[in-house]
Amino acid sequence: MADMKAFDEAIWRVAATIPEGRVIPYGELARLAGYPGYARQVSKALAKAPKNLDLPWHRVIAKPGRIAFAIGEPAFERQKGLLQSEGVAVLKGRIDLQQFGWSGVSDASPLPAEEFFR
Repeated sequence: MADMKAFDEAIWRVAATIPEGRVIPYGELARLAGYPGYARQVSKALAKAPKNLDLPWHRVIAKPGRIAFAIGEPAFERQKGLLQSEGVAVLKGRIDLQQFGWSGVSDASPLPAEEFFR
């Protein structure tokens, strides 16, 4: 990919609109951001997001509807706790995408870049 900055910013803008109590797989987030096939790069983009963006990273999960961290790891427990605090049921590290999945349709459309990065 030629322009990682553009990719990262596109991921951040879409991630910022994921509603509370909903989750989306990495690949679907990449597709909504205009980068289909770039699921593996999504977690890297989220990890390097400026802290002031306060992105809901915990709402992004692996495709089969599971938390990507290993069960029992501190990161797994943190993500699970954040999701549960929003009413998302997590059973054995899995989330029902039929019930809690987000398709990208939301009242909160991504802000133009000049407003988002103020």
